[in-house]
Amino acid sequence: MKSMTGYGRGEQTQEGYKISVEVSSVNRRQAEINVYLPRELEPLESRVRTEINKRLARGRVTARITLHAGEDVVGQAQVNMGLAKAYARELRKLAAELKISNELTLETLVRAPGVFQADTALADADHFWPAIEAAVQKALEACVKMRAREGAHLAKDLKARIAAMRKSVAKVQKEAPAMVERYREALRERIKNAGLPLPTEEDERLQKEIIYFADRSDITEELTRLESHFKQFDEVCKSEEPVGRTLDFLAQEMNREVNTIGSKASDSTIVREVVTLKTELEKFREQVQNVE
Repeated sequence: MKSMTGYGRGEQTQEGYKISVEVSSVNRRQAEINVYLPRELEPLESRVRTEINKRLARGRVTARITLHAGEDVVGQAQVNMGLAKAYARELRKLAAELKISNELTLETLVRAPGVFQADTALADADHFWPAIEAAVQKALEACVKMRAREGAHLAKDLKARIAAMRKSVAKVQKEAPAMVERYREALRERIKNAGLPLPTEEDERLQKEIIYFADRSDITEELTRLESHFKQFDEVCKSEEPVGRTLDFLAQEMNREVNTIGSKASDSTIVREVVTLKTELEKFREQVQNVE
């Protein structure tokens, strides 16, 4: 079990360049990947996405890749004069159109994408793919390890919630058979308090009322299904695959059974356990939203 929250960083060098990759992920129901690359390396975006998809199944993932030129490479710097002139021309036109002061500086032009290139090798993004792939893998490995550590904490908490729910279900199972008898006694007490003659145990109307109550309040199926869901949770915890969606489904099904038990059972002892079940289940559902 892994969390969807994680961070990893990886670096690699090639021919005087340093490639840095940062991968971060946060919770999201579906997978969403955002990749930020230098302009010269944008053709590699699909490859980076593919590598991320291989390792991370869910969550909002952000990958930032930067390329830094070493001193030796900077000494071979080249300026794209045509592109610089085009930027200057368009920026001046924009300033005139918006009627703002023209404060175009050399620093502004140098920072414009593509104007200042350290090496013609950058024209071939594929040339840098081996180094970028290695840095991406390092970052992903670190991110996955963090997600696994967070996942271990989540698993511990979820197991505690299930254990608490199991205890409540066991108490409900113990109290359920006595629910009909308590209803019988409560019914006889109401009749007595109303000043009416108490019916005998063989009274047909009394028997019909008790049978109707027993049928209406029978929670055997719901308790059985809850036990089945708990066992499914135990099996899911053993899986090495992403289990977030499965756990989300189980939480919905458990919620359905608990609500049904709450609507059927009017016994105060069982109602208290239903409140406990709902409280633990809500915490369970909140934590499940963090699971990959």
